[in-house]
Amino acid sequence: MTSVTPSIERISLSASAAQTALLALRDPEKARFFNRFFKAGPGQYGEGDRFLGLTVPAVRTLAKQFAALPLGECRKLLQSPYNESRLLALLILVTQTKMAHVSTRRKIYDLYLANRSRVNNWNLVDSSAPSIVGNYLIDKDRSVLRELAKSTVLWDRRIAVLATFAFIRNNDFGDTLALCELLLGDSEDLMHKACGWMLREVGKRDAGVLEDFLRRHQQQMPRTMLRYALERCTPEVRGAAMSGTF
Repeated sequence: MTSVTPSIERISLSASAAQTALLALRDPEKARFFNRFFKAGPGQYGEGDRFLGLTVPAVRTLAKQFAALPLGECRKLLQSPYNESRLLALLILVTQTKMAHVSTRRKIYDLYLANRSRVNNWNLVDSSAPSIVGNYLIDKDRSVLRELAKSTVLWDRRIAVLATFAFIRNNDFGDTLALCELLLGDSEDLMHKACGWMLREVGKRDAGVLEDFLRRHQQQMPRTMLRYALERCTPEVRGAAMSGTF
């Protein structure tokens, strides 16, 4: 009877193998720093998040090694309590969606939205939402973004705004402006930063569009959002907008 030797490649491309690779690189000192940096303490925005202490370049290196990880295994990896494990899963999905056929891109998009409760810190959102959500929606109905922007969940709202980065890169600014207007009264500083960042990106491509938004909303914009939006503007525009006289 012929014995069958399991494929080494198949064994290695699993969530458990990826998790083992991550654990081998853990750094307790960096983990303690990340716990503070990503506000994982009681009552903070990242409450309950856990860290292994891996740098982003280290996680990106592993993402290349596990680039062909099946979607089901990525889903498993997303359930990890460790931020770096979820980041690894998301970076793999970002790589896969860039090369995938439209049907697979839809599967990745659906997986992402169905598991977005695991995309629950700003580094996870920012590294994934533009590529997985934004790029998928470029030529499709985008009403889901408005629904996410109205969510009580901070990370849903940040996903919505960051997804529009993909549109901005195509000089398509309408959704960014509409969401930023919708979120003017948001109570979270992380949303003020996200909106301000995307507005700044709009202004880098079309200063007139940003300046028109500022004229209409400068007095209602949270100060953090305003400062972020103005970073690439002229000193004259910055001064006038910050004083509410632009």
